[in-house]
Amino acid sequence: MSDRPLVTLGETMGLLTTTGEGPLRHQRTLELGTGGAESNVAIGAARLGAPAAWIGRVGDDEIGRLVLASLRAEGVDTSAVREDAGAPTGLMLKTRRTAVDRRVTYYRRGSAGSRLSPEDVGESLVLGAAVLHVTGITPALSASARDAVEYAVRLARENGVPVSLDVNYRATLWSRHEARSCLVPLARQADVLFAGEDEAALLGACGDHAALATGLARLGPSEVVVKRGPHGAYALADGVAHATAAIPTTVIDPVGAGDAFVAGYLAERIAGAPMARRLRTAAICGAAACAVRGDWEGAPERSELERLAQAGAEVQR
Repeated sequence: MSDRPLVTLGETMGLLTTTGEGPLRHQRTLELGTGGAESNVAIGAARLGAPAAWIGRVGDDEIGRLVLASLRAEGVDTSAVREDAGAPTGLMLKTRRTAVDRRVTYYRRGSAGSRLSPEDVGESLVLGAAVLHVTGITPALSASARDAVEYAVRLARENGVPVSLDVNYRATLWSRHEARSCLVPLARQADVLFAGEDEAALLGACGDHAALATGLARLGPSEVVVKRGPHGAYALADGVAHATAAIPTTVIDPVGAGDAFVAGYLAERIAGAPMARRLRTAAICGAAACAVRGDWEGAPERSELERLAQAGAEVQR
């Protein structure tokens, strides 16, 4: 494993989750945790043995302290995080109307994370990174957050640091047209591009999963991974196709599964593993995350990978 870290950039929030099913007004208890796409990836990679760092802003408040404590406890470098006394740490609320109907609501307008700016980007971290990973969530938060992502990507590109982009489209943050105008230029600068099938279409690709990957590759990334959920994943690396099946799992909480998938892929990339192993580890990580409540808590340790890949292996004695 390289000693150069995976560096991520974005917003992490407090996470409130209902403990039962039904309308929120009937719930009497909420669980408190944290979550954010980019920090989820950092934690997932760290659990697999890859050094990882997260760049962001949190409020000078108890939720911000919880975010920092959680990341540090998982071995993620938070040295570039700014504590913002002028804005609160954002919150997200995860509810289950029924056992299968889940919803996430965000309370992030004016949050510390939305005030992320180019001045927050730790240049030394980016320049020393094995990979810079960004998502399509952060540039949708505000003009300054978009500037921060674009600056970090430009800095990485100019200094030979590989760039990873997960499209991670959020319809509540911006329209498809707004997202496309920002994310296509970012995709053209990425070395590794992750997208779901609908997200690939957002960037202008069309057809089945193989055609979607080909269309994304035409934007410029040398590695394209189309995440297909229960159908596994399909990738193109320097024009060579690779595929992996999904790992059977019981879906308890699918939020964060895509981040775990990305973490598995990037950790193996940093370790120099071949494409087949990158995709298999990614699939195992995504399945493991689905089977556990929380945004990142289900991300596996490296020693657990093969056991978790065995469907039905529930008892260890």
